[in-house]
Amino acid sequence: MIRLKRILVTIDGSTQSMKAADYAIDIAQKYDSELIALHVLYSNKGFAFYTETATGLVTPSSINDLKEEAKEEAEKWFDEIRKKCANTNLQVKTEAIIAPISIVEAIISYSENENIDLIVIGSRGRSAFKKLILGSSASGIMTYAHCPVMIVK
Repeated sequence: MIRLKRILVTIDGSTQSMKAADYAIDIAQKYDSELIALHVLYSNKGFAFYTETATGLVTPSSINDLKEEAKEEAEKWFDEIRKKCANTNLQVKTEAIIAPISIVEAIISYSENENIDLIVIGSRGRSAFKKLILGSSASGIMTYAHCPVMIVK
């Protein structure tokens, strides 16, 4: 029998990621799983160039400020997921993290560290590359994940 104790859905605010959340909610209900909604903030400039520090040095408070900005951005998406789960017995955890290297690596590491049994992701995120059949994050996660991955189109 398939055992899905923990399901991870990645959220970036795109239509595809919110569709993925709908699938993840349905699967979590069926398997009585814990649902984790994850938003990953990627800083392509890296932390050393974060503008909140006068010296350009990375400080714990500048990283915390960046993380808080990510949480604020994701909170509206998390609220929508919580509303969809309001009349269920689902345990829903929401988390926003910072990816200093890559979004794919952050999601893969998170899923391994949190013992995720299934990752649900939209086929494309907020990227402007609409012509891609499969987004680069979805492709990378599908390739490197330690667990099954469901890609929602």
